[in-house]
Amino acid sequence: MEELLDMTSSPPKMGGPSLESSEIDHYLPQVPNWEVVEVDGVKQLTRHYKFKNFVEALEFTNSVGDLAEQEDHHPAILTEWGKVTITWWTHAVNGLHINDYICAAKTDKIFTT
Repeated sequence: MEELLDMTSSPPKMGGPSLESSEIDHYLPQVPNWEVVEVDGVKQLTRHYKFKNFVEALEFTNSVGDLAEQEDHHPAILTEWGKVTITWWTHAVNGLHINDYICAAKTDKIFTT
């Protein structure tokens, strides 16, 4: 995960390639508890976080929003009572990009601090 935490997102080329399966396999172990899912043929990186209440979930959501603005990369966020689901993928490449893994690692860091 340290490798990803030291990186910064950079805008991908519109229509550029998404990560190959071997690249996905390389980065996925660096973000434990995340899983690759496919929605309408698009690979996405998702994780559920648990909280004691809605206030903690909302504070986490806002911190992830700040991260998204800093990285100029924005996830889908579902905030519920005691739970937040974060899903990263890159529209420009219609799938997964290194930015998604960078932001997943940084999301985990927010959760643990």
